[in-house]
Amino acid sequence: MRPWTTTIAVLAWLSLAGSASAETLLIGVAAPLSGPSAILGKQIEAGATMAAEASDTEIRTIDDACTAAGGVAAAREFAAAKVKVVIGFLCTDAIEAALPILKDADIPVITVGVRTESLTDRRAKTGWPIYRLGPRSDDERNAVAATLTRLWQNELFAIVDDGTIYGREMAETFRSAAEQAALKPVFVDTFRPQLDNQIGLIGRLKKAGATHVFAGGDGDDVAIMGRDAGQLDTGMVFAGGEALRAPLGDVPYAVGTLMIAPPEWVDVADPKVLQSFVAQNIVPDGYTLPAYAAVEIAREAFAASETSGKSLADLLTGHDFTTAIGPIRFDEKGDLTQNPYRAYRFDGGRFVRAESQ
Repeated sequence: MRPWTTTIAVLAWLSLAGSASAETLLIGVAAPLSGPSAILGKQIEAGATMAAEASDTEIRTIDDACTAAGGVAAAREFAAAKVKVVIGFLCTDAIEAALPILKDADIPVITVGVRTESLTDRRAKTGWPIYRLGPRSDDERNAVAATLTRLWQNELFAIVDDGTIYGREMAETFRSAAEQAALKPVFVDTFRPQLDNQIGLIGRLKKAGATHVFAGGDGDDVAIMGRDAGQLDTGMVFAGGEALRAPLGDVPYAVGTLMIAPPEWVDVADPKVLQSFVAQNIVPDGYTLPAYAAVEIAREAFAASETSGKSLADLLTGHDFTTAIGPIRFDEKGDLTQNPYRAYRFDGGRFVRAESQ
């Protein structure tokens, strides 16, 4: 998600946004600081705190507990404190309960982790002032379909899934996109997951002539397929979704395995920002950097609103923001204008950005 040329108009807008403001910006930070998601909430808190310390910004952090009740309580506190914008939120229950209250208080929200499509798809009906810094839940399967349809247009490819909703939706989206591009898989099937080996499946794929295989399922299953295909000397290339980023069991991925996933933010972040985290002995993982970026976006929009007289919501829509994780732009619904998923190839030790995109 790095660098793209900024237009003269955007440079002028950002210059305006950078003007000094007499008023200190107060940002609400909603994060699960208790319960099973507390470790993720602490990442949000750490990132927001670091970004606030780097600018003339104050934050008020409230535990939303990842529950509807917690979301309501947090929203009421934010409204009473007259925060200008709220960032954070990881859970659908909490943010859905909070949004009506924040809407009435005219407080926009930048969520760093909620992927539920309906939050932004219903914007015309609800009027909820929400902006999504992370991907939508359908971004993954759309990226899989677009990427592999392009990369494998001249290959004999197969599509298999593990029968789960997650795996089947990705497989079907890819199959449909391939059909629209006048491409036809040589083999389509559902495999049984969590087996010690997939020799039978590999045999059927080989018989069908498949050289490239998309597997909608867990990383362990894809790793086992790659191992078994290698033992049978098939030369098959396997691909999967973001699930391939999860910790593996005893079987490593085959070299050349493709993963369609968002970047690891630490790999694309501003080096100076990373150094600031190191200086504070903070590991910038998980939601730390997105939370940092959310504060940067809020800061830029607030400064521009102070000089232009426009509302924060107006300025959050359709403008380019310079952040620690790269340029960010929200569309009219509040979603990212660019799908963050990219293709990565396993080099034997880690997944690296695939050269052909």
